[in-house]
Amino acid sequence: MFGTVASGGQATGVLLRNGGRLHLEAASRPEYATPECGSVPDLVVHDKAGERILEGLLAEAGQRLPEEGGTGGVSVLKASAGPAGRRYGCQEDYLIARRGEFGRLADILIPFLVTRQLICGAGAVAQTPRGAVCCLSRPAGPTGNGLSSVPVRSRPFINTLVEPRVTAGLRRLRVAVSESNMSETTTLLKAGATDLVLRMAEAGTVLPGLILDNPVRAIGEVCRDLTGGTWVRLADGRQLSALDIQREYLTRAKDFTDQRGPDAVSSRVLGLWERALDAIGAGNLDAIAREIDWVIKYQLIERFRAEHDMPLPAPQVAQADLAYHDIRRDRGLYDQAQRSGAVERTARDIDIFEAKTVPPAPGRYRHAG
Repeated sequence: MFGTVASGGQATGVLLRNGGRLHLEAASRPEYATPECGSVPDLVVHDKAGERILEGLLAEAGQRLPEEGGTGGVSVLKASAGPAGRRYGCQEDYLIARRGEFGRLADILIPFLVTRQLICGAGAVAQTPRGAVCCLSRPAGPTGNGLSSVPVRSRPFINTLVEPRVTAGLRRLRVAVSESNMSETTTLLKAGATDLVLRMAEAGTVLPGLILDNPVRAIGEVCRDLTGGTWVRLADGRQLSALDIQREYLTRAKDFTDQRGPDAVSSRVLGLWERALDAIGAGNLDAIAREIDWVIKYQLIERFRAEHDMPLPAPQVAQADLAYHDIRRDRGLYDQAQRSGAVERTARDIDIFEAKTVPPAPGRYRHAG
């Protein structure tokens, strides 16, 4: 796949004309990093542009494969796990002010990250000792402390990195407990809600004391409950549901935005955030079945099972679980749903096409290529 973009086939990473980057991970996993974007809508567009870039490389690789004596086909899944069940993940980078106590930032952000699976999980059918279960997400299994200034392979929830390339006075915050989304609206909600929480933390907004007793255990418990009702133990001994924790953050984010004046993007993010929590709390998933990834996927799989009278552990269900994330638009289940008009969108195809070669403005890589 990387033969046409990596000079001599030797490079493991290449800077793209749009300011993004392609990278070949240790296990020959292709990775796409968006360019640095100045707005959440730009991020959504460039995230989708990455799918189209990889889809183009995939088509070229499929044509070359028989010529080089290969058999079978090639697939690229935008997912947190491969066919063998090995977990990967997704990273989100945000620029934040260097000032402030980073331990406080972790205390504020980690409860939000643990419970935001409710609103932006990509969905999964997981095999457990009790059998197959539908989950909000398939976490990457972080360990260690919540906040770290060392590379992500130590598996904290978030890393803080100081880089010479970053604008003076700013620090890069890397969220390591994330997963790639297919839904444009879910990506908008994920990045937009996280951005609001970070802005509140930077502004010194008083946020509820929601420090978790054991974030690593909590993130696994939350992901297995589609109702959001799982109790999460806090460091002070109290217990709150994942749904209640998210509602606390939403309430503070609405107040924060009202005080500073909402814009179109924050209003859309807050509206979708509230509707998602209300729908999950009421058990009315149909209300968000066009906008939230895990709900779209869950309902697709449930319809597939009902149509074919199939149990959840069936291998065909596992195949459908992965096919949802196939970036080839002629066979990926999400893209088929989008083509039929079954999901909402936030980006235009013409903007995604342009973003394959044009960087966002402003951006560090405006003249890359």
